[in-house]
Amino acid sequence: MSRADLIFIENCKDILKNGVWDTDRNVRPHWEDGTPAHTVKKFGIVNRYDLREEFPILTIRRTAFKSCIDELLWIWQKKSNNIHDLHSHIWDSWADESGSIGKAYGYQLAQKAKYAEGEFDQVDRVLYDLKHNPASRRIMTNLYNFADLHEMHLYPCAYSMTFNVSGDTLNGILNQRSNDMLTANNWNVVQYAVLLIMMAQASGLKAGELVHVIADAHIYDRHLPIVEEIIGRGPLPAPKFSVDPDVKNFYDFTVDSFRLEGYEFHPLDKKIPVAI
Repeated sequence: MSRADLIFIENCKDILKNGVWDTDRNVRPHWEDGTPAHTVKKFGIVNRYDLREEFPILTIRRTAFKSCIDELLWIWQKKSNNIHDLHSHIWDSWADESGSIGKAYGYQLAQKAKYAEGEFDQVDRVLYDLKHNPASRRIMTNLYNFADLHEMHLYPCAYSMTFNVSGDTLNGILNQRSNDMLTANNWNVVQYAVLLIMMAQASGLKAGELVHVIADAHIYDRHLPIVEEIIGRGPLPAPKFSVDPDVKNFYDFTVDSFRLEGYEFHPLDKKIPVAI
């Protein structure tokens, strides 16, 4: 059975049993009808996914694999902050009339800085160091630029990725300030598992462990019935993940470079509302 399911179920049960509600506070998120979107949360959840054992995608509900990767490439390859470069509508609520989400996500990764070795943006610096300085303990990215926060339509949730090479294996730590467990938890896990695999293959390394650190792991009030339903399901076997072995350049990966074989999942016929 899928270990990603077991981790997700354990997290949600812990939040529901031991979490803290914010119903006594004024909150920023709200539902489409204007009602405040309250949550029950746990602080400081840390999950580990060994990509050598299985690909961490849920089976107790479907995770839209292709859409996850499309958004990942939008941010990390295209380094875009415009939804017109994205093939889904998940960012529509935060875009202005031109399609921009402000100085957020891909915009931050595209910003260049000067180093002794030359000028790099954040992604290219990581790629350079993985090949030329694999022993470095400084291989990381950061989207949480305080100087630009006032020009971001949404502050970055998954804001920092730290890469670390051990022998011939690339591991990574994803830091996330806020995580909507139902709509975004496995979405982010799938994305950054793929990113780690991309970075490893482009650098001649093997993908190892993804560690996911969540400061505020929460379940929204209107999500409770759906969460309770899906965590009561039995996990199915994890699918087999494969990547085109001929792609060696990070910027040559496409959505079609990745495949899931035997991805079975429990159907979910309920629409999931998204707090904005």
